[in-house]
Amino acid sequence: MKTPLQIKPWLPLALITALTIGCTSSNTTTSQPADSPVAQSSPTEVTASPTPETVAQADAGAALKSGSFVSGEHPTEGTVRILDQNGSLVLELDESFKTSEMGPDLVVALHRSPDVIGSTTPPAYAINEGDYVVIAPLQQFDGAQTYVIPDSINLNDYQSALIWCRKFNATFGAATLQ
Repeated sequence: MKTPLQIKPWLPLALITALTIGCTSSNTTTSQPADSPVAQSSPTEVTASPTPETVAQADAGAALKSGSFVSGEHPTEGTVRILDQNGSLVLELDESFKTSEMGPDLVVALHRSPDVIGSTTPPAYAINEGDYVVIAPLQQFDGAQTYVIPDSINLNDYQSALIWCRKFNATFGAATLQ
């Protein structure tokens, strides 16, 4: 007579733990490979590069609107300001800005809703076509950065700034502009 197979009581727990750690670590990155772009843009979009001159100019501009980021799908924090620099509009993320490195194709965008996180559904907080305009690809995951808002954008049509993953339609964080 054969004896029934006995499973040690700790074996299922060990397997579940190993699977959980394996799945979690496969989604975690500590650095972005050099050949993997963080943000991709089409040729029709406006891109901006931070320079010491634009950062210094942003400090000298008159703030028209500002807001603090609220986390969406991923932790996002810091302050955003819309500035008037001699007649040109600039979106500035302050030195306390920080968002997750988990997304490909992250962009800075303006949205029509004053409460993007509250008016969308978790976990992705997806947004609808026509409710937003992309300003530029996100330059870096943290720190001060400045983006020129094209003259064709009417700031009065938009009530929030957001960090958005275009590829997966996921809002990382949003700030109501007041």
